[in-house]
Amino acid sequence: DRIRAALRARTGAATIPQVFVGGTRVGGADDTFAAFQSGKLQELLRANHVAFEDKLGDTLYSLMPGWAQKRRQ
Repeated sequence: DRIRAALRARTGAATIPQVFVGGTRVGGADDTFAAFQSGKLQELLRANHVAFEDKLGDTLYSLMPGWAQKRRQ
């Protein structure tokens, strides 16, 4: 509860995860996946010298749990 309260106070959202890169809030899981697909996440990672692999392509959403995949359909 304390973590969710702190997230809500800082971001306005209490959902977990909330992803930050270099102090910049990317957002929750859906926001992070959308940023990855648009290339914005990769730009942010590069700008903050964070190593990553960019080989997921269209399979990105297959990494999410089944209930989240169904929600996207």
